[in-house]
Amino acid sequence: MPENNFYQEYEVFSRRSDTAPMQYQFSLLAPNQELALVMAQENFMRREPVSDIWVVKRTAIRKMTIEEKETLKRLDNKDYRNTKGYGYLKKKWRQYEQEMLDEKEIMSWGGGGCGADQNTRSGS
Repeated sequence: MPENNFYQEYEVFSRRSDTAPMQYQFSLLAPNQELALVMAQENFMRREPVSDIWVVKRTAIRKMTIEEKETLKRLDNKDYRNTKGYGYLKKKWRQYEQEMLDEKEIMSWGGGGCGADQNTRSGS
């Protein structure tokens, strides 16, 4: 029975550069955290450039319970929270801008702005 407790499960995360996000890579068995880090380094140094490696004991990671997962489900009437729900805004904004341009154009036909300037120039 003591042999079962000798190795512990560790989850390995890495990042390619200092600005890159941490990404999950794999699990490994190791007797302690230091050896888990050495094993993770040996595995990654051969494959790709790495800026940082994290090893986390699996028992230190808390996952959600079934009841907690139920709270993540969205109601059907919450589409406005998703960005895809705002797809119509570009078309609506374009219509609004077009209406504004039409109104400005119509106002300029009245001769109040440009026509008055031309009359004063011709009289001078």
